[in-house]
Amino acid sequence: MPPYPPSESPSLLTLEQLRFDNRLVRELPADPVNENFRRQVIGACYSRVHPTQVRQPQLVAYAQEVASLVGLHPEECRTENFTQVFAGNRLLPGMEPHACCYGGHQFGHWAGQLGDGRAINLGEVCNQQGEHWTLQLKGAGPTPYSRTADGLAVLRSSVREFLCSEAMFHLGVPTTRALSLVLTGEQVQRDMFYTGNPQWEPGAVVCRVAPSFTRFGNFEIFSARNELDVLQQLVNFTLRADFPHLGEPGPATYIAWFEEICRTTAQMIAHWMRVGFVHGVMNTDNMSILGVTIDYGPYGWLEGFDPEWTPNTTDAQGRRYRFGNQPKVALWNLAQLANAIYPLINDVEPLQAALDIYRQEYQQTWQKDMANKLGLSEFVEQDNELVDELHRVLQLTETDMTIFYRRLAEVDLQLERDLCEASPEQLLTPLDEAFYQRPALETLQPLIDWLQQYRQRLIQDYIQHGTTDEQRRARMNAANPKYVLRNYLAQQAIDKATEGDFTEVENLLALLRNPYDEQPHNQHYFAKRPEWARHKAGCSMLSCSS
Repeated sequence: MPPYPPSESPSLLTLEQLRFDNRLVRELPADPVNENFRRQVIGACYSRVHPTQVRQPQLVAYAQEVASLVGLHPEECRTENFTQVFAGNRLLPGMEPHACCYGGHQFGHWAGQLGDGRAINLGEVCNQQGEHWTLQLKGAGPTPYSRTADGLAVLRSSVREFLCSEAMFHLGVPTTRALSLVLTGEQVQRDMFYTGNPQWEPGAVVCRVAPSFTRFGNFEIFSARNELDVLQQLVNFTLRADFPHLGEPGPATYIAWFEEICRTTAQMIAHWMRVGFVHGVMNTDNMSILGVTIDYGPYGWLEGFDPEWTPNTTDAQGRRYRFGNQPKVALWNLAQLANAIYPLINDVEPLQAALDIYRQEYQQTWQKDMANKLGLSEFVEQDNELVDELHRVLQLTETDMTIFYRRLAEVDLQLERDLCEASPEQLLTPLDEAFYQRPALETLQPLIDWLQQYRQRLIQDYIQHGTTDEQRRARMNAANPKYVLRNYLAQQAIDKATEGDFTEVENLLALLRNPYDEQPHNQHYFAKRPEWARHKAGCSMLSCSS
């Protein structure tokens, strides 16, 4: 008798039926040392290492869509075997756990060897469609790359990573995914704000899923060490495994590969800017060569619109990774990747041309996104001034970005009659929810003036393209999410989970599956950050501690 009724996705498998095809460990040089102790790993792409056994694992949540993605029947996620495997206590047949070696630039400075210090790759699942998905446990214990850390993770950061991975996917932002979140039953000591007051917190493990977790830093480390033979092996493997459409490896293919990384990175960053996401730690070791968002640490969404805001306490002074600087930082990071692969090409001009591709792709994608956010059929030259003025106006008083853009679609701009028929109060009523404190009318006069400019632009769009108000609203609501994973919402879920109540994690997971839908029953989640959360730990800025 089959383990599940045939009518329920007969192509999906049990855990034991999953097929592993571990190309990375099969084809790339391994660390010859098998002992698990902190060290510099030379001439190898990875080290074999087993997850640390934990005492009493407990499943907090799982994403059924991700289970299906890797070919696993969602019912399997409710079994004790699933909990044990994705806590790190058991290995499935075919798994070959390992941690990868990489370096990176952190806050603009070369940091040398970093590596998977608290991440262990279990192996590559090959699903029925022939797709490879790497399963990676974060927080499953120390590796040779853990440096002075313990390789573990705590519940608060794990909840944030689990929920954000899935929230970003459903927002349409390229990202790694998350299969499961498991409590370990162990306590982990962390100094949350590096104040010299460490506390014991519940330990947890997230299973992350992606076609590959290869980062810019994987290539940087071998170039920095002048291990060019290993660098070439890694590049060639990456091309064959993740970019087979580009053809056989060689200098021309290396250039085409870098051009594609520039394009996909530009598209990813434009998506971040569209939804108001701030990564917080855009080090080169946190940049995926697949152009997907990776490593959810002290991230955040803009509450009040502020291009200078960073969610990372470590970045509070320099603000290198602030919201408005993310496009430039991504370009800088790509330049470091170009430097790393230059020895394989020995020609700087095509690499510089690829960086120009990044600039062009980002600009074009951003303009398309802004046209959609404003409900326009296309972005024209004059719209640069319109957007610049809007961003200036939004900073005159504290204005929630997500709520403003969502409610802008509801403003009655009276395209078929004189705007003067509406009073300023009537015009601004749909936007009231976006203001943290409703300012005096004279303070809002620049916004009223901008709405008049916006109206004229919409009339022009109607004349040229026939865009109706209904079409405008539909276009805007498809680009401007109603629900995002605000830090205070995540913290409320963390607080309940710490007490053993996982319902809010499930509620948020369900909510964020449909972030562009109205969801009237979830209207209470469409709200500004409460005043009590403005300075509460975990609700505004965060540290890298996990």
